[in-house]
Amino acid sequence: MIKKNIVSIVALSLLFFFTACKDTSSAKEIKVISPQEVKEAVYDDAPHQLVDVRTLEEFKEGHLKNAQNICVTDDDFAKQIEKLDKDEPIYVYCRSGKRSAKAAQILKDKGFKEIYDMDGGYLNWESQRFDTEL
Repeated sequence: MIKKNIVSIVALSLLFFFTACKDTSSAKEIKVISPQEVKEAVYDDAPHQLVDVRTLEEFKEGHLKNAQNICVTDDDFAKQIEKLDKDEPIYVYCRSGKRSAKAAQILKDKGFKEIYDMDGGYLNWESQRFDTEL
């Protein structure tokens, strides 16, 4: 009986120790959201960061209002994102969703806490006939 209690106490202690030491400072998941959800989130007054991860040439052809361009395929992408606020929500998009998924994973690995990836990218945004800028 005493042996059983000791084993239970040790097991519970280990469980509490490992869950208490878990790192909760970075994103648990990357949320893929619709262009409508992005529009609602980034065009209100709440603090956020909107990042177009396409090439500069693609960005110049059209982008979302107030987006900043940091190309995920550039060698200095990791260095450029270090200038962003890891505690503020960040919304990323590319042309169709592949590069932004890669960028979102890098952001997660770098410790960003709240990451949103726009489903279908810029093409999906345009198909919804939402406003863009040149």
